[in-house]
Amino acid sequence: MFDNLTDRLSKVVKGLRGQGRLTETNIQDALREVRIALLEADVALPVVRDFIAKVKEKAMGQEVLQSLTPGQMLIGIVHKELTALMGEQAVPLDFATQPPAVFLMAGLQGAGKTTTCGKLVRLIRERGKKKVLLVSTDVYRPAAIDQLQTVAGQAEADFFPSSPDQKPLDIALAALDHAKRHFHDVLIVDTAGRLHVDEAMMQEIQALHKALAPVETLFVVDAMQGQDAVNTARAFNDALPLTGIALTKLDGDSRGGAALSVRQITGKPIKVVGVGEKLSGIEVFHPERMASRILGMGDVLSLIEEAHRNVDQAAALKTVQKLKSGKGFDLEDFKAQMQQMKKLGGLSSLVDKLPGASKVGADDIAQGEKQMKRIEGIIDSMTPRERQRPELLKASRKRRVAAGAGVTVQEVNRLLNQFEQAQKMMKSLGKGGLSKMMRGMKGMLPGM
Repeated sequence: MFDNLTDRLSKVVKGLRGQGRLTETNIQDALREVRIALLEADVALPVVRDFIAKVKEKAMGQEVLQSLTPGQMLIGIVHKELTALMGEQAVPLDFATQPPAVFLMAGLQGAGKTTTCGKLVRLIRERGKKKVLLVSTDVYRPAAIDQLQTVAGQAEADFFPSSPDQKPLDIALAALDHAKRHFHDVLIVDTAGRLHVDEAMMQEIQALHKALAPVETLFVVDAMQGQDAVNTARAFNDALPLTGIALTKLDGDSRGGAALSVRQITGKPIKVVGVGEKLSGIEVFHPERMASRILGMGDVLSLIEEAHRNVDQAAALKTVQKLKSGKGFDLEDFKAQMQQMKKLGGLSSLVDKLPGASKVGADDIAQGEKQMKRIEGIIDSMTPRERQRPELLKASRKRRVAAGAGVTVQEVNRLLNQFEQAQKMMKSLGKGGLSKMMRGMKGMLPGM
């Protein structure tokens, strides 16, 4: 996401290199590029104007601080203003009410409301062992109720059944009564959407809001909608007392302008963002971290949090012990490391969060993902003993493994060479040779 915006801002910094201070001339030139980048990212025009004016005011005539170049100075100002634009700091989901806490999900059809309901279960459970009930009041869209029931099953949450011949308000009130009687901590209500905003939809969701008195009324918006997302957000904000925004499909082929516009237009915080189709693909929205990602600075904190949630700690500790000793690291461990990376969202998620890694192109990432799948296939075609002792793989065994994985013998040889390099790096790390290990890593991943 934000690839074009990140690229353009990097060019702005390069253009300011070698200049002693920020002047009106070089600021005008730099901000022209920033303005174009924001507009191309589908940020709303009023938001762009306000943002550029604030950056210009703070940048004009500032002396370059010691050890900072004009480019770094301007990026610092842009980072601060981007953070302010998106809300300064993270705003957590609200549970401060007598159970059940009702979450009312609003938004257009196709924005990702139903999937977001399932994803929210994960975030809610991170706050403790909370009992969650899901219900659908969408009696218009074919299979909408069945879809939420499937999502509830995948999220391991309770589901309140409903049918298309019922009225949405009756369904919601029955679900609320059920949640109270069965001691649920949270009730998530998935509402009906339309392809566009209409009066009937607004009246229905206003009636639901009045009857349920939700603690959270979340507007679910598709980041790929661009300017339309802003107009829709404004309409829902006028009709409902929204408490926050849930931004979906941030990992898609989107220009990301909705993330920079919705907060400013509605005045409501972006609380969560959806990335990927899996139910684990949801993050609490941190404006400062998102600003860092947009500017190519990475987001190591989110990466660490993701690792804590998804990585098998016992397996990781076992691998660390092998690294320290420099012994016992085999192809099974090699495969396990790739599987752990998958749990963190794969190469694309890592590249998005690592500082400076935004230079790695989409084609390189796709090639890297493809290569990882091929490596897994090759390792799976080996016997357990061959994985533990790769030196056993002579010509005839390599041919058998290659045939089993559907690859050439050359690719099996390439994997064994990569594994041998990895083993050497592990031994270097075990002996404290971090700089030597880093030099050895150069060129192992595409684009790095």
